[in-house]
Amino acid sequence: MSIPGNLLTTAMAVMPHTDAEHALKTALSMDVPFWPQLPNLCYYEDMYVQAAEHFPGILLDVNNRTLKFSMDKFIMELEETMAHFDDPSWFDISESYSSVYHRFLAMDLSDRPAIRGQLEGPISFGFNILDQDERPILFEDTVRSFMLEFMAKRINVQLNRLKALNQNAFMFVDEPGLQYLFSAMSGYNDIKAKKELDIFFSMVERPRGIHLCGNPDWDFLLGLDLDILSLDIYTNAEVFSSYAPSIKRFLNSGGVIVWGIIPTGFESFEKENINLLAAQLENVWHILAKKGIDIHHMLKQSMLSPATCCLVNPDKEKTVEKAFSSVQQLSGMLREKYGI
Repeated sequence: MSIPGNLLTTAMAVMPHTDAEHALKTALSMDVPFWPQLPNLCYYEDMYVQAAEHFPGILLDVNNRTLKFSMDKFIMELEETMAHFDDPSWFDISESYSSVYHRFLAMDLSDRPAIRGQLEGPISFGFNILDQDERPILFEDTVRSFMLEFMAKRINVQLNRLKALNQNAFMFVDEPGLQYLFSAMSGYNDIKAKKELDIFFSMVERPRGIHLCGNPDWDFLLGLDLDILSLDIYTNAEVFSSYAPSIKRFLNSGGVIVWGIIPTGFESFEKENINLLAAQLENVWHILAKKGIDIHHMLKQSMLSPATCCLVNPDKEKTVEKAFSSVQQLSGMLREKYGI
């Protein structure tokens, strides 16, 4: 497995910065860096907008910061999109949609243990983008089927660009919408989602995984064919630790867990300290150990990160940067404690 563990650090890509160079410097402070997504800098930097580039039927209004879908436009543009289906550049993120991505690609990152990219996943994209009738495009069978292959191609193209910089590159498929599958109101059930996500991941090159900050059905998520799972353990510690059998199977199959433990919200961050957060995380590990998971094996296949992204702090990027620094500090403490 090319994804490192041993409590090395990474973070969520969505950052509150309005200075691209500053954001990139902060991202590079992690052991496993990534290219930042900066929606406060420009609407093109929004994760849904970046995923929507060249998707047929998209109605993008940058000035009013809206992203919608038209079925008539989809039908009209589909033929042109299919004509580009074997053109990798069509599925990459252009400089117009992320200048910081292209700055990242211009760097020498070969000495890092790994690097990481990301793209919005099909479930969240499909829930978030509404058609002319204010209906999520996830409910349109034809669009959804196309979307699975389209997003898989986009992820593969980005992964190959990153692997040219570092052979241990991997991708996060960002899926905050997965937690809504298990609501009776979602209109798209978990059985159908499991079948279609299996199809989706069969088209996505390895190494690949899912990042989300919410609380889905963890048996469902850990049962997908993933190499890495990134989650908010700060909020979901009690729930996640109750899924020991699925966690054990995931780890035994070589999966890596990214434990998001440092809060990035101003109020939450200010009331915590490193020792309390370390104790909270270790408590989860000890609960899992009592349920038959070897701690040292688990830590070998673990990374650390902030718990979530945060765009709305009153101090803008300052608390987020403190959280990044705290992750590095916590990593050093725990690596020394466990002899890693």
